[in-house]
Amino acid sequence: MQYACLIYETPDSFRLTAPPEEQQKIYGEYMKFSEDVQKAGVVRGGAPLQTTDTATTVRIRNGEILTTDGPFAETKEWLAGFFLLECATLDEALDWAAKIPGAKYGSIEVRPLMEIPARAL
Repeated sequence: MQYACLIYETPDSFRLTAPPEEQQKIYGEYMKFSEDVQKAGVVRGGAPLQTTDTATTVRIRNGEILTTDGPFAETKEWLAGFFLLECATLDEALDWAAKIPGAKYGSIEVRPLMEIPARAL
């Protein structure tokens, strides 16, 4: 089963507000985690995301395409990145999620991917 580990943090999170040497340490922790999930063979993808001020939201209303700068919802936390993991169980995915550095200052949402029958594609 594949699981999306969605990394949420606040705009004033430690990762963004820490002194440069601390930020480098955090990025080093992310690199180590990335190496670990690659060695374990469970990672299927992932990427950090730019901040929400770079986002554009797209909607279609009454047949018209509307775009809005910024994220769709006003929230205290924003999606900062993700890992896509292939794990045998939810417990295994949760164990990996607890090792994501962002869990120390934000939160990690673990969500199974929806399985779509091949004939539906």
